[in-house]
Amino acid sequence: MSEHETHSEALGEPTRRDFLYLTTGMAGAVGAAAVAWPFIDQMRPDASTLALASIEVDVSGVEPGMSLTVKWRGKPVFIRNRTEQEIEAANAVALEELKDPIARNDNIDATAEATDLARSAGEGKENWIVMIGSCTHLGCVPLGQAGDFGGWFCPCHGSHYDTAGRIRKGPAPTNLPVPTFTFTSDTVIQIG
Repeated sequence: MSEHETHSEALGEPTRRDFLYLTTGMAGAVGAAAVAWPFIDQMRPDASTLALASIEVDVSGVEPGMSLTVKWRGKPVFIRNRTEQEIEAANAVALEELKDPIARNDNIDATAEATDLARSAGEGKENWIVMIGSCTHLGCVPLGQAGDFGGWFCPCHGSHYDTAGRIRKGPAPTNLPVPTFTFTSDTVIQIG
């Protein structure tokens, strides 16, 4: 047996010392987890925060061509009642021209293509579009009805979105995300 070799290494059998090392290590890990849990648990959102998980927005005064921006979960959400011309412009875009071909709509299949209908409120409500208003490049808030495609434009770094909120030009990698939402009546949208 060499000078730095333990009994278990020499004989291949565990010793009492090996057992003590193992149990001490495990007890230390359990103790560390028990100490850390209150700190981790206190980071969970409280009831008042969870109550803000969804909001209702009255859109009865939003005429075609008008937009509304609301705050949801600390982020701006764009709600737009698009004109027929805006819908036609979005439908005229070939999917091959899109920088991001995925719809990014939490209300439908995650792999759905970024057609205008897949980005809108759906069949019969194609005029409505609801999107999180943070540029997907660095989180700036784009300007509405601006840019090369008449949708949204982020002047910070030059990202251009079309009338369906799809990225068309600039550094932004993906389309503006569509949050979970539903029409609870003809004039009220519940987001979240």
